[in-house]
Amino acid sequence: MTDAATPIALDTVDLARIQFGMTSIYHFIFVPLTLGLAPLVAVMQTLWHRKGDQHWLRLTRFFGTLLLINFAIGVATGLVQEFQFGMNWSVYSEFVGDVFGAPLAIEGLAAFFLEATFLGLWIFGWNRLSPRLHMATIWIVALGTWLSAYFILVANSWMQHPVGYNVVGGKAELTDVGALLTNDFALRAFLHTTLAGLTTASIVVLGIACWHILRRRNIELFRKAAALALIVAVPATIVNLTVGSRFGEAVTSAQSMKIAATETLWDTEQPASFSAFQIGGFTQEDQDPSFAIEIPRLLSFLATGSFNGEVEGMNQLQADAERRFGPGSYIPSVETVYWAMRVMAYLGTLMALVAVVGAYLYRRRKLETARWFLWTAVVTTAFPFLAAAAGWILTEMGRQPWIVQDLLKTDGAHSPNVGSATIATSIGVFATLYVALGIVDFILMRRYARIDPPEPRGGAQDAALTAPGY
Repeated sequence: MTDAATPIALDTVDLARIQFGMTSIYHFIFVPLTLGLAPLVAVMQTLWHRKGDQHWLRLTRFFGTLLLINFAIGVATGLVQEFQFGMNWSVYSEFVGDVFGAPLAIEGLAAFFLEATFLGLWIFGWNRLSPRLHMATIWIVALGTWLSAYFILVANSWMQHPVGYNVVGGKAELTDVGALLTNDFALRAFLHTTLAGLTTASIVVLGIACWHILRRRNIELFRKAAALALIVAVPATIVNLTVGSRFGEAVTSAQSMKIAATETLWDTEQPASFSAFQIGGFTQEDQDPSFAIEIPRLLSFLATGSFNGEVEGMNQLQADAERRFGPGSYIPSVETVYWAMRVMAYLGTLMALVAVVGAYLYRRRKLETARWFLWTAVVTTAFPFLAAAAGWILTEMGRQPWIVQDLLKTDGAHSPNVGSATIATSIGVFATLYVALGIVDFILMRRYARIDPPEPRGGAQDAALTAPGY
């Protein structure tokens, strides 16, 4: 009876993982742009408010439209995820509900409502609210997006590095709210994610501005947009590379197997080299790559902060996990996390390079004439989305086989009464819906990114800005 049921259970778990992975990655495409574009639009409106320059008003409305489209699609795709916790992962929800539910409830009832309410005031408040009050609404929207990200990352980081809890009666119970909210893993993840959001938004704004400059339309207007984008992109990309590299120490402390798998380190080394590129060596049966480019001691520094630090290998960690938790494989998909990390890191490096070169050309007043760079900036708009997706895959796949690190395995957290056929059908429905939403989003974003920003229509706020002594 058990042997016959096992394949069905495994199939159900795999399908549930595919569904959640699909919806999560799709939703996460929209998150970084909202995180970064909201404060950028707020800066644009503030510059208009302070200087009375109508260029900034046009840019505020132009990029504000893109923010609204992205926000709407992001909300639609994000709602599906929360329902999956109770439907496909009921054992998990029962186990973590006391801990996981608190930050998610705060995110939904406080941060998201704050964000959505003031976004509505911003949309309908033009010429109805005073200029200062209307400007404040978009800053509150930006604050709401960041608070929302923080509480979601608090919940997710507890799965990566559980703190402030006791397991009572087979359930995790929260014992220390302060430890949950100040989890070192969560704070590092929040900084990394917000910088990724600023990178995404600034690179997108730069790419759109460069596309309009290539068309030789509204050059002075989009030169201002490019300048703002570069002012944000240069420090954001460079600092995030540093933050991301230092994140390795937290991962090494909480999830040693993840860092070892990410670097295909099968045996413990001191010092340990970083694999920049390799062919083969991704399985226990084939642990030696046929070709590899390695940087001596770099992995030791990334993982421990010392160029001579010891980094444990997967073989040793597997043996230790078997002693602690029993038989089974505790090694994630090595090839998946290896390449996910490098897609994220290498694209992040390329974005930093593009930002630095763009700032140099802008300073030398050659940005408008360097067509090769303008086209490069347009192509680069895809990079932050690919990097964010790769980072999310690394974060979640690198934790396997655990859904909560060292506490609950993924194959024991699904809903036992939900069949494979039900999940497979819902995957088909969601895939169809998400493809449709993706097409709609692409058409709308492309359409409104390509149009010429309209001239100000006039009104109370415009009149106030031109009034004497404003």
